[in-house]
Formats: sequence, C-alpha cells, structure tokens
Amino acid sequence: MPLRVPFNPLRIRLGGSLEDQIVYQFGEQEKCPVMEKQSDGLFGFSKGCLPRKRWDEVNEFLNKTGAKFTFGLNALIGKENSKEDKENWVGDWDPTNALSLMEYSISKGYKIDSYELGNELCSGGVAAKIDSVQYAKDITQLRNLVNMLYQNANTRPKVLGPAGFYSKEWFDSFLENVGHGNDKDLINKIQDPYYLSKVAQTFKDVSESVNVFTPRAGAWVGESGGAYNSGGKDVSNTFVDGFWYLDQLGMTAAFNHKVYCRQALIGGNYAMLNTTTFIPNPDYYGALLWHRLMGRNVLSVSHEGSSFLRVYGHCSKKGHGITVLLINMSNSTTFRVSLVNDMNTDKEVGSSDAMREEYHLTPKDGNIQSEVVLLNGTPLKLTQSLDIPEMNPKLVDPSSTVKVKPHSIVFVYSKSFHAPACS
Repeated sequence: MPLRVPFNPLRIRLGGSLEDQIVYQFGEQEKCPVMEKQSDGLFGFSKGCLPRKRWDEVNEFLNKTGAKFTFGLNALIGKENSKEDKENWVGDWDPTNALSLMEYSISKGYKIDSYELGNELCSGGVAAKIDSVQYAKDITQLRNLVNMLYQNANTRPKVLGPAGFYSKEWFDSFLENVGHGNDKDLINKIQDPYYLSKVAQTFKDVSESVNVFTPRAGAWVGESGGAYNSGGKDVSNTFVDGFWYLDQLGMTAAFNHKVYCRQALIGGNYAMLNTTTFIPNPDYYGALLWHRLMGRNVLSVSHEGSSFLRVYGHCSKKGHGITVLLINMSNSTTFRVSLVNDMNTDKEVGSSDAMREEYHLTPKDGNIQSEVVLLNGTPLKLTQSLDIPEMNPKLVDPSSTVKVKPHSIVFVYSKSFHAPACS
C-alpha cells in the first residue's frame, strides 16, 4: 500500500493479451473454466474465466486504495474467424456477459473508471484483428450499454478503445465511423535520439486524426512498455530505460495525448516494481518526479545543442513557474543549459524564494544498467517502514547554468521563470 500513496491519482489497467479469451462468472455464465495452455489457442492459451470471487477481491482492493480502475473487456465474444483470414474476426460483439458483469458491479457499488474494448485488435492486430468499421460498431454498442446502465453522467465509466498499434488508414476509418523484449539492440535504441524520434510522427498523426474526425475525443497511450513481450532483460528494469520512458511522457504530452499507461506495475522485465521484492525500479522514481513536478499545460521548448539532449517543458505542478525535463543520452558530453527569460520576477537573484530546484537522476556507480538510481548523488531506497524516501531537490542560484552530466536525467523547477501560458 505505501507504494501506491505517492501516485495520486493512480490508474490501474486490468487487461492485456489474454483479455479477449476471458468470460465472466455472471449471469448465465455459471461454469468458470481455468485457462490452460493450448497450442492452437490465441497466444497459446485456451479460453478462461474470471471468477466472481476474484472480481470482488480486485474491486475491494482498488476501491480501498482510491485507484482509478480501467477494465479490459473481451471484444471477441460473439465473433468467429473469417474463412478468408483466420486472424480476422467477424460478426457483432455480444454484450450479454459484459452486461451481467456491469449490473453486478453496480449492485455492489464498485467504482469502475473506464471500460476498454479488446486488446491489440486494431490495424493489423497481433494474434487477432477486427475491421475498423466493425470495431466502430462494437464500441458504439458498448458506449450505449454503459450509458443505459450508468444513469449518472458524472460517475459513468468512460469507454476506451482501440488499444493497439496505430495505422492511419485504420484509425481514420474507425474515427469516421464512430461519429519486442528480446531485442539484443534494445539498450542502444533507447540511447539513440534518432530512433526515439521515429514514433513522433505516429503521435502527430494520431493527434491530427482525432482533431479532424472527433475533436471531443482524446488520444491515450493505453499500454506501452518500450519492448514487446515483457520488456528487455537488464534494460527495461534499469536506469537506462528512463531515457525512453521519460522521453515518451514528454513527447506524448507535446502531441496532446491525455493519458499514458505504463506497462506494467508488476510483471515482466518492464515492471515499475520488482516482481519478487516489490521494490521500485528506477522508472518508478522518474514517473514520481514527473507526477509531482510537471503540470498539465505543455510549453513549446527547443534548444540549439546536440540531438542527444532532449528537452521538455511544462507549467509547474508546484504552482508558479515552470518545470523543465532534460535528458542527456550522451555517454561523454556534459551540457550546460541556460533557461533564458527576459521577463524576470522582482525577486533578487540568490534569495531563498527565488532559488532554483534541481533533481539530478544518475545511475549507481555510473552503470546505466543499474537497478539503483541516485537523486542528487543519494541512492533512492525505501525507508525501514517501506515508505518512499524523501526526494529533496538541490537548491541552485537561478542565474547559473544547469549542468547536465553524461547519462543523466534532470528535472528543473524555476519558480521565478515567467511564462505567459502559466499565468
């Protein structure tokens, strides 16, 4: 529980590759078969069932923590394989089982923040796919179902989808109709600014598609772990992954994506918490600083230096001023960055109120594959009571440059920096 407290609000998504083979022990679904390995099944597994007791346990836990709960629904119920293409599933979605689950949840007072229809079924899919027009029809049916069952619009769960890979043609059609982890080169890709920038066009295209066809909708990244199939061993759970992860947070925010869901809290190499000990991995602390310092309003920032220095700026979540994120992917170059502002405050440079806050994240012993991250030179470790440690900044004269060492990540909070967008 202590690990959950610092992230407020916290969103937990229950779903993934196997969700489209799961039925729920509600309504007419009395039998509840256990999922087993099956060579000819989707992802090598048979169909399975979510027991009523387990659903109760999950909701009771999440409701106690106050976490926002996103649940992935089986989108293949009622469908069958196409004779022309076995990976293509045709027919209308059958909402009967989902309706029974929702009715039960309402009767128990469970707070579901959002329902997501299907996992990775859009575009080319992974093991299964649905045509864009058909998916638009299915998710419209889900939206109508949710609107019917949840009468209060203020507490009504959101309807999310599709969760999967982006293809402009598929998404344009959908929006119009709806009114990998064993990569041996992964560690090098994470440090390559040119490689990381490739996805920018996708985020840009998604944002444009939404704005053109459904301006009231919002783009989400529903699941992203950096490397397919449980993440990269000794990479996704170490300091170096922060180059990719925090860059993604900055980039998606810049392209007006509303939510970014990290895969995963627990499980696989890309887990935010060590799967055995539940001790936070480095990305947990990076996410926590982002959560505490980066506000909702995104600023347009740029620099004239090397492409190995990534820069993102937001109005600060702490109040007045701005927060800048600096990511140095170079293994040898130290950058000195000046935050230029011609509209300074009336506070004297060097006074305690005007001091700049800096949070320097570096790997233990300079090893970018370390599972221990240092904040301003001090290892971030849980306290004896398993609480998150204090994450105090270094106070710096705001007239000085920001020194960004090789292979480091720096959050800079400048209270005295006046940005009109943050007024």
